Amino acid sequence: MRPARVWLVFGACVAGLLGAMVWISLTVLRLERAEQDARAQAALEENTRLALWRLDSALMPLLAEETARPFSDYAPDSSTVSPLARATSPEVLLHFQIMPGGAVTSPQVPDAQLRPLMGKGVSAAIMSERARRLESLRATLTGADLVARLPREPAPLAPVVATSAVDEGSMQKMKSVQEYVARQQTYQKSNATIPPAAVFPRPAPVQPGALTAVWVGDALLLARRVGVGNVVHVQGCWVDWPHLRRELLASIQDLLPAASLEPVAAGARPDEERRLATLPVRLVTGAVSLPAGAGVSPARLSLAGAWAFAVLAALAVAALLRGVVELSERRHVFVSAVTHELRTPLTTFRLYTDMLADDMVTDEARRREYIARLRDEAQRLGHLVENVLFYARVESGRGEAARETVDLQALVQDTRPRLAERAARANLEIGFEARTSEPVPVHVDRSAIEQVLLNLVDNACKYAARSTPPRIEVRLERSDGRAFVRVSDHGPGLSAAERRRLFQPFSKSDRDAANSAPGIGLGLALSRRLARAQGGELTLDASGRSGAVFVLSLPLARTT
Repeated sequence: MRPARVWLVFGACVAGLLGAMVWISLTVLRLERAEQDARAQAALEENTRLALWRLDSALMPLLAEETARPFSDYAPDSSTVSPLARATSPEVLLHFQIMPGGAVTSPQVPDAQLRPLMGKGVSAAIMSERARRLESLRATLTGADLVARLPREPAPLAPVVATSAVDEGSMQKMKSVQEYVARQQTYQKSNATIPPAAVFPRPAPVQPGALTAVWVGDALLLARRVGVGNVVHVQGCWVDWPHLRRELLASIQDLLPAASLEPVAAGARPDEERRLATLPVRLVTGAVSLPAGAGVSPARLSLAGAWAFAVLAALAVAALLRGVVELSERRHVFVSAVTHELRTPLTTFRLYTDMLADDMVTDEARRREYIARLRDEAQRLGHLVENVLFYARVESGRGEAARETVDLQALVQDTRPRLAERAARANLEIGFEARTSEPVPVHVDRSAIEQVLLNLVDNACKYAARSTPPRIEVRLERSDGRAFVRVSDHGPGLSAAERRRLFQPFSKSDRDAANSAPGIGLGLALSRRLARAQGGELTLDASGRSGAVFVLSLPLARTT
């Protein structure tokens, strides 16, 4: 349960870390999105202000031209034709004048007796179209009190009021309102620069009013009150709004591609920061796709780095914890296995030595048997201690002695008596076979190779003691620049589960040690480490034959 508690605490810490990282990531992304939205809105407002200035600037020439138009252009005497009858602006459908009695006339549609004076500059088709427009305008103005909707005097200049802004949206709105007031002032100042006395020379005093844009139905009119003595006329023009709207929108296509212009009804309170100062029209920006930033934002890069470091830290801590837990478990297994392995020989030593010391064994044959048993247990304990000491030296980096170039065949022959003795104690015989007549030079530590061979034979003696035939085979061969020593037995072999943990150190628990052959599960793990320390390898040959076959491979040494 102890490892389970360790992993439970680690999982809780990782969950807390991930929760904090998720919260921080969402917060940073939300702030980044808010900043991007604020920047996009600021860019939109800036484009909108530029577009409104362009629109009002584009309308100034038309408004200035109509404001400066003399009164005589609308009311010629009976012997002349108005210049408006021959030429007019493309944005204007028709110029008109409303007489004091309410009659609507147009200088562009003169009486029949004056039409010959126009010459060939105006075709009959044009005159017919103008007459049709005049009739349409008369029908539109029927019932509309246009005179009452026109101001008597120019409106006073609106002051630019400075207000405090508490956030980005309020600041943008304040700037837009100030821009709107500034555009109004520019337009009013341009109208105020026209000298009435010079523009309207009449016998009677002429008092022109301010030119005002008004909507009458769907018709956009530019009209003004003109007082001649005590008589009030209304002069103005009918603007070709569809044509003018197309031109205006084309001029701001680069700023607001999806923009549109909508009429502002009389008496309504439009959104001033979107309204034109020259016409009762407001600008609808439409959907604007602002260019995205290049590359990944610094905030996202920082988050990616933080996540990467957090994941790497979690993995590193998990690997460290796994190593610590495995080390703790292996230590527990090692202590349990060694305790079990020492208990039996120590009990045997105590019992037999007590019997021999007290002369309780009088039969000489029995005494020799007990002494032989004590010798076997001492050798087994010596082999166990030797393996543990070898493993400790290998783990600490002190396990390799000085290497030398030796003939592997001679080394195996020198180890043969010790191996045969170990096999004989298990009632097994050992056979040696060399499948090469050439020397097998290897550059190794002799004691390490001897320990590997002894461990392999000892392992076969433990698990194949009752094999048929009772034989362990040691075969030496060389191939492709390597030497191979195969140690095989005719025992029961290994299961798949046993193969997976075969070379793991201390793979035996105390329960496994009690129910299997003697040992603590260290011999094969130590043998593989010793083999790799010599530049070789120790593997299990799972070719399907009965028993177990271990193969020690070593690189051949270079001979001069």
